[in-house]
Amino acid sequence: MIEVSAATLAAHPFLRGMSRDQLSVLAEAACDVRFPAKHRLFDDGGNATRFWLIQCGHVSLDLNVPGEGSVVTETIGMGELLGWSWLFPPFKWAFGAVAATAVEAFEFDASAVRDRCVADPALGYELNQRITEVLAKRLRATRIRLITRSGYSAAVH
Repeated sequence: MIEVSAATLAAHPFLRGMSRDQLSVLAEAACDVRFPAKHRLFDDGGNATRFWLIQCGHVSLDLNVPGEGSVVTETIGMGELLGWSWLFPPFKWAFGAVAATAVEAFEFDASAVRDRCVADPALGYELNQRITEVLAKRLRATRIRLITRSGYSAAVH
């Protein structure tokens, strides 16, 4: 694992525009990691102790569907956040994730970041705003996929 600096974090789209002080605090809880293709990062229902910002590669998000097994619900890639369950009690993953390709990412210790957010409410607010945007975007995408899958052809608003 390679140490991460505020300058390297500043270049990631998810963190772009955050203050140097906030990035420095986050860098203390981060490391640079690599995963080979097909590596399972976490399972639905497991303890959410980490999260990642993808630098390159793709990760498939999946759910275990009774009678169907593991079903990919979405694939995310460079510049995206992987994992938000670490932020909300009971800190259990709401889905699974597997590297679809080789992946490079910044990995964050979730407990350390939560502690830093408590100590610095402005940092907590900034991260919450950014994560909320990700959740809203993924919810909209899921809604569109469900409507498309059902064959419903009305406007998707």
